[in-house]
Amino acid sequence: MLYLIGLGISDEKDLSLRGFEILKAVDKIYAEFYTSSFSATVDDIEKLLDRKITILSREDIEENLDETILREAYKKNIALLTPGDPMIATTHSALILSARKSGILTRIIHSSSIYSSIAETGLQIYKFGKTTTIPFPEKGYLPTSPYDVLKTNLDCEMHTLLLLDIRMTIDEATDILLKMEKDKREGIIKEDILCIGVARLGSKDSVIKYGRLKDIHSYDFGKPPHALIIPGKLHFMEEEFLDTFIL
Repeated sequence: MLYLIGLGISDEKDLSLRGFEILKAVDKIYAEFYTSSFSATVDDIEKLLDRKITILSREDIEENLDETILREAYKKNIALLTPGDPMIATTHSALILSARKSGILTRIIHSSSIYSSIAETGLQIYKFGKTTTIPFPEKGYLPTSPYDVLKTNLDCEMHTLLLLDIRMTIDEATDILLKMEKDKREGIIKEDILCIGVARLGSKDSVIKYGRLKDIHSYDFGKPPHALIIPGKLHFMEEEFLDTFIL
């Protein structure tokens, strides 16, 4: 049996009771932290469980599955811990598919993720359009697909969740968006566009701020993980809720 267990978005205390009980009973525990950041350390989780955890790299999961998790899951009960909710990352969907094709039983234990926690902003979840990710530009190359997604969502009056590279800060993300505007010149990203910056949602020191892009850019959100939301057409209740976070 292969268990895919979400750790949630804050620290080891976000682990569900169901997940905890399974982790105490399985033969071996693996974890990966490359798909998302997580504030707790491996030591914190091991202390909570009183169990040893083996860390897997991207290569272990994406290229060497047969030599790691799948090989052991044929005969043993194996758990893989992941930050957030397990099925948010496409990597984990591929892992589950590979296991099922190999005849390995699987079970998924869900947890909190950015997709549930953004409701704390007061925006209505069903009004979000397609999500996109802002990557760090490479030398001589700045992908503008986030700009295109944002334009499509705004045309449909939908909100846009812009996920950031796990090392990226909101001020870096807004700089990149402004550079995309210089390339695309469609008048979407302006310094006075309203947006919401969020940091470390679910933790004790979470931050949510609402304001114009130029003000969000200059605000110190602290350490990542950060995310950026550009709202579409707001319902009056959304506006009232957002006003409690205004800069």
